[in-house]
This record gives sequence, C-alpha cells and structure tokens, in this order.
Amino acid sequence: MSGVLPLSRRRFLQVLAGAAGALVVGIREAHADVPVPPAMLGDEFGALGPYVRIDRDGNVLVGARDPDTGTGTATALPRIIAEELDADWTRVTVIPLGLGVTAKDGKPVWTYGHQRSGTGDSIPAAWADLRQAGALARWLITQAAARRLGVAADRLRCEAGVVVTPDGRRFPYGSLVEAASKIDPPNAPLPLKAPQRYTLIGRPAGDVDARRIVTGQTRYAIDADYADALVAVLAPCPWPGGSLASIETAPALAVKGVVKVVPINPEAGVPPGQTAVAPAVAVLAENTWAALRGLGELKLEWKPGSDSANEDSGKLEAQAIALLDTDSAPTTRVRDDGDLKAANRKAARRVEATYVQPWLAHATPEPMNCLVRLDKDQATLVVPTQAPQQAWAVVQRLTGLAPDRIAIEVPRVGGGYGRRLDHDYVAEAVMLAKAVDKPVRLMWTREQDLVHDYYRSGTVHKIKAVIGRKRQVIAWDQRLASASALTGRGTAADRLWTSEVSANQLPAGLVPAYRSDWYGLASAMPRGPFRGEPHVSNAFAVESFVDEIAHTLREDPLVTRLRLLGEARQIPLAGGGMLDVGRLLNVLKLVTDRIEWKNWLHNVNGMGIACWHVDGAYVAHAIEVAMHGEKLEIVRAVCAVDVGRVINPLGLEGQVAGATLDALSNALNPAITFKNGQIQQQSLKDYPLASMAQLPNDVEVILVPNDRAPSGASFLAMPTAAPALANAVFRASAVRVRRLPLMKELLRLL
Repeated sequence: MSGVLPLSRRRFLQVLAGAAGALVVGIREAHADVPVPPAMLGDEFGALGPYVRIDRDGNVLVGARDPDTGTGTATALPRIIAEELDADWTRVTVIPLGLGVTAKDGKPVWTYGHQRSGTGDSIPAAWADLRQAGALARWLITQAAARRLGVAADRLRCEAGVVVTPDGRRFPYGSLVEAASKIDPPNAPLPLKAPQRYTLIGRPAGDVDARRIVTGQTRYAIDADYADALVAVLAPCPWPGGSLASIETAPALAVKGVVKVVPINPEAGVPPGQTAVAPAVAVLAENTWAALRGLGELKLEWKPGSDSANEDSGKLEAQAIALLDTDSAPTTRVRDDGDLKAANRKAARRVEATYVQPWLAHATPEPMNCLVRLDKDQATLVVPTQAPQQAWAVVQRLTGLAPDRIAIEVPRVGGGYGRRLDHDYVAEAVMLAKAVDKPVRLMWTREQDLVHDYYRSGTVHKIKAVIGRKRQVIAWDQRLASASALTGRGTAADRLWTSEVSANQLPAGLVPAYRSDWYGLASAMPRGPFRGEPHVSNAFAVESFVDEIAHTLREDPLVTRLRLLGEARQIPLAGGGMLDVGRLLNVLKLVTDRIEWKNWLHNVNGMGIACWHVDGAYVAHAIEVAMHGEKLEIVRAVCAVDVGRVINPLGLEGQVAGATLDALSNALNPAITFKNGQIQQQSLKDYPLASMAQLPNDVEVILVPNDRAPSGASFLAMPTAAPALANAVFRASAVRVRRLPLMKELLRLL
C-alpha cells in the first residue's frame, strides 16, 4: 500500500502507533500536517516511512533523508538519530527516504527539510535538527517506562535499545512502544545527550550498504523498471543550441520492438539544468536492445546554432590568456584589500605565473537515467539525484500537478560530483512520458554522458606577488578568466563570479595588499556545478604559486607557507565566519610530520605540500613522487582534515581517500576539448580516468580530534591533492635537472 496519512499539525514531532505497534517519529513542520507513509505504521504496509520506526520486537528502522552518492550520508545521518535514541546499532536498518513533500495552500512543504547531497552541508544541517528526532523517540520511551513503573523519568537511563531502572531492571524498547505511542510529545525542543555519553558518534562504522554493493545486490535507479515502461534512448544534437535539419524515421520504426520516435527540444526561457540540455530525437521501444538498434537506424541531420558553431577550446584559452595580459577592467573585482601600488613601491622581488586548467566532465559511473510514470493526477519517479526538491520542481513545472501528487524515490546514486544537481534528464523523461502516455525509462549512454554534460569551465589564472625585503609577501594580485557555471541560471550579473572563485580563499586576509579579479568568458558550452568548485581550480593555482615563490626565494616551501600563514589567530571572513589559522597550521604540520618533510631537500624523490580551508573545515596534503624516466610514480599521499566533530571516522577516512584519488585522477589525465562547437571526447578511451597503477597504493588519512560542531567533508580533500602533486613533480624535476650535470662530471672522471 502506498500513500500518506496526514496527522495533526499541533504536534511538535509526529508520533503514531500503527497496526503492528510501531512508534513513528519525524521532524516537525511548523505550518503543515506532516505525512507519515503508512509503511512505517506496521508490517502490512509496503512503502517506506519517516525517520524512525520501532516495532514490538525492538527492531529500529531509520530513514536517511539525503541521497547517498558515495559520500556516506546513508550511514552518518542515521547514526546521528540512533545516537540520541540510544539505539542498538546492530538492530538498526537504514532505509533511503524519497522526497518528502506535502501541500499547503498549493505550495510545497518539505517534510524532511534538508534533502541535498554532495555539497558539503548534509552533516552540518543534520547536526542542527536530526538529533531531535532521536531525542524525542528516547523521551517518549522513557516516559512510557516511568509511567509503567511509577518512578520519575529522570531516574531512568537508556542504553543500546533498553531502559534501565535504578535497581538494574531492563525494559527493551519494543515492550514500551505501544504505551509510548499514546503520549503527547512536548512543545519545546528536548535536551540532547552530552558528548561524553556518545556511543555511536565518533566511533567507526562500515557503510550500511557495503555488503550489498560488493555483492552486486544494490539497486540503483538505472536498475528500476515498470513492467509496462518503454525504454527511451536519445540521439542529441551535437551542437548546444543547434536544431534538427531533417529526419527519416521509417528505418528506426521498422525495427522490431520500436514503438515511437519523438523529437524533444529545450524549453524556451527555462534555465540550464531544468530542461533538456540540447535538442534530441528519442527512440522508444519495448526493450533496451530494440531502442538502441532503432537509434542506429535513425537518419538525422543537425545544424549548429549561431552561438556554438565556431566554439573552440584552444581559441577560448588563448583569448583568456590575452585578456589577463591586458589592463582591461575585470567583470567583477571580487576583493580589494590594502594598497597594491604602495606595496609595489616597496618590492624587493616580484614573482609572476600563469596557470591553465582544462574543461572537465563529470563522468559519473552511473549515466543519467530516469524512470517516470504519469497518471491522471499522480507522477511517480525513480531518479538518481543529488537534490530531490529540485527534481520535483522540474516535474511540477512540466505536469502542473499539486505538490503532494509528485512522488520521487531516490535509491543509492552511482556518483554525483555535482552533475546530479542538474535535472535535464528528468525533464527529458517527463516530456517523453507525456508524449507517449506510458511510463518511460530514459537511459543515456556513456558516450552521451560525456558529450552532453554540464562541464567545469576551463580556467586561466594569472598571479603576481610582491616580496618585501624581509622575504614576506606584501602584495598578491590574482586574475582568473573562466566561463561562469551560473550563466543563464537566474543569478545576477554581479554574482556570476561566485561559482568561479571565493572571496575568502587563501591568501585573502593574510596579505596586506590583496586583489582578486574575475574575467567572465562567453561560451555556448553547457556548464554546471562540479565537485569541489570553485575551490579546486583556485587552490591548484594558489598553492602551486606559493611553491613558485619558495623557488624564487631559494627556500623550503614549508618555510614559505609558514611565513605566509603567520601565527595562530582568528581572521574574520567576508560574509561572516572566521578563518582559524591555528587549525590550518595544525593540518599542515600533521602531513609534513607524517611524510617526514625534514628530508625534503635531500630526498631523491620529489615532495609537495598544499593546504586550504572550506566553510570552517581545514585540509592539507603531502605527496611524494618518483620519476622513472618519463614515468611518474606517486609513492605516498598523506591527507589531514579537521572537520570539527567526526560522526563516523571510518566513513570520513573513506571519503577523504576517495576525494584525493578523484582529484589526482582529474589532475593526471582527462580534458574536454571542443572544435567547431563539438566535443572531441566521445568515450572513456578519449577521456581516460586514472588507472590503479597511476594512483598511490594508499592514502594515509589523519583525522583531527575536535569537539566543535561538524563541518561538511564531501569534497574537502579535493582542493589540495592536485597542487601537492604538482609541487612534488616540480621538486622531482628540479632534483633531476640539478643531478644531471653532476652525473656527467662523474662519468668524465671515471
């Protein structure tokens, strides 16, 4: 049975006892009845439910609200609830929650609040509200026990799924469920557990889906199907903004199993990411094989749009370099501290460098897909999304359905990296389902995923530093040219820079005279959110440039960084918050100690370091490389992170290691290029991700113990991995060049 049951809005948190005696708990919505999916009320129902269910046997079901794209949210978020509940983790089952939405005056009300993954805010948002869900369930059970026993509730304690009395008697949660469900919850937030009582938070836990993933049992959205669904595959236009010149459908329709051929087009005036990424022709068939065969039989001719026909990545890069070499005014002056002209008059030395980075694709392991069923007054979708509420907005616009008549299921997601914050593939699936009046299972191919992505723009950075007589950096002038990922997405022109650069990135606040300028490039190529941006591309330029300064000064790059960072202190950030230099210095010290940086000068291998801060979290990398002729070997990779309180150390270690490898892969191999408006990379053969042999055997992760409120970490390790690698290669090359004349002299003497 599916559907929801509206409950009284007077309750702070929703609590019910169902047919099977389950206690159900969800977070309050201030202005709406919160629905409870009936499945949470007992075994006779099949759908999933809200945050917590406790049945009479003492089994606990906890819902994970944020999509898990490999970031560990399916484990970390339920453990926050289970901690406050004092649940026995061995008896907890975690269920991924679909979109939670109800209607209030025709507008959506989000049942679960935050539902967004991969943007670094899942844990901070959960820390602010999910603890209350567990605390309320524990309070209700404690109250039920107190009333049964005739003792004060504050004389009872909970541990591992049981209530313990002062004389040592133990009452399992399951035995108290029915009574607890009849108690009205309080109208004010409940007190939370003291950290010294934590038994789950801060303790390592394996991924709740690990066994199913490694045994091939995990069901992704791409595996979902309806018996009567048609499979849809696309032939998209190779040019953004192009159009269909001619089409011959008869050969495709002659393929057995092909049902229909449907052209679709991006909706005029709809921002990128909310409608089809490009014009396309869809072949709909009874199965995937027939759909792909029909696609191969289509006779299509496309014509480019006026904006995209002449797009060339090489020319765009040259344009950016030329632009930064002029004195033209920037699109936006992001930050301007101190007096650059006065600092230049005090210059003992000047350092200048230009850094060029390519366009990148997301290359998610699971290509874009969407399963959709449209009934008269209901839409049901299975979507691999990082942002269910944004997917809902696309469906609602295209169908006009009431907010609570759109159901979105979000299984485990096969990689996001920011790509699934856009929902063009959802729009395409809904358009096709409307056109054929049947359920549709849209499937992109790997090639289409590369050629029709929302890319990370290529960037060009030009940095100038002024060095004073005491070897300190007294001025920093950084220029960045890129095509904003926010263009056309409703962002004000004076805020387009926010997807490209941070006003608080290092060394802002550390240098007396600091200037950051952004130059916007015009491009018809689709761009969108990308994992770790804008920090990744900027950290690469900044941290590589610090080593350039060290090389100019002929000193240890660690010494240069320590002088630049200065003493431990708090520095106000633009827009609020503080940069804690002490925490940044600490992660830098941890990685340099672990990799034995004291041997930097005499090591035959190259060693490199980099550090960064992101939204109250701090990260540093140290990497050692060896050069075997022209072959690069990454010998060691060490990463230290300080994210405040750690929910699941094992999960965080995995996230840090994975992000490090992802960043190294992006640095080593791939690049998106385009000529005459067409993407040149057609498959992973053309866009090679790093092989296991190219990556380090291990990433040594150091977690800093901390009792501050947790910060996000989904991409925290991304920014510093690539510059640490580049600095290590730079050092290895310098060692090699320095030793060659010595070797020649030795050979002469022999």
